[in-house]
Parts: sequence; C-alpha cells; structure tokens
Amino acid sequence: QVQLVESGGGSVQPGGSLRLSCAASGSIISITTMGWFRQVPGKQRELVGTTISGGRTNYADSVKGRFTVSRDNAKNTVYLQMNSLKPEDTAVYYCHGVFRTVVAGRETDFGAWGQGTQVTVSS
Repeated sequence: QVQLVESGGGSVQPGGSLRLSCAASGSIISITTMGWFRQVPGKQRELVGTTISGGRTNYADSVKGRFTVSRDNAKNTVYLQMNSLKPEDTAVYYCHGVFRTVVAGRETDFGAWGQGTQVTVSS
C-alpha cells in the first residue's frame, strides 16, 4: 500500500504564491504518475497538473504559466508551485499518484489520493 501526505496549504492574497508538497510512503518500486487535482464544493474534482512518463507534465489550461509541478523521485515527493494566484484558484487541492508496488506478492499499479489541503485566495 501507498500513503500520500500533503502539506503547504493556507490563505494568500490575490497575486501571491504558495507551494504544496506531497510525500508518498510505502512499498514503492517506481512512480508511474504523480500530480495534483483540485475541487470546490458542488463541482467535480479537476486536474491541475500531473507528471507523466518521460518527464513531461500536463497542466489544465487555467493554470498554465502560473503553476509548476515538479517531482523528486529520490524522495517520492511531488510539489506544486503556485504563482499569481487568483480567487478562482480557491479549492481543496489533492495529491494523486499511481505507483508500481507489490500486492499479495505480485507487482501491480496502485492508485492513491492524499487527504487534501485547503488553498484560499482572498483579499
């Protein structure tokens, strides 16, 4: 099993910056994908940005040029640097990953979510 623990949420004024971190722990052979989603009450959870194979990263159009997802494979940690924050970025941010791990003696891909961290952008 794999567990994700997030940190770094909080409140910031419009135009400010925040950095979120998410550390994965457990029996991890390798990381397939790792990134961030967000959700506001009454809406579906949406992709913010995620790292995929080959070192590439996909971003939602709404955050391109403002947010950066980076990953430290040695620490099994993914980061979300958020700059030029807007009130519409207010949401609960969730870390998500797909990990190669061993379950019942067999290698398999295991998906995990973090507990979520609140980001509030308000003046």
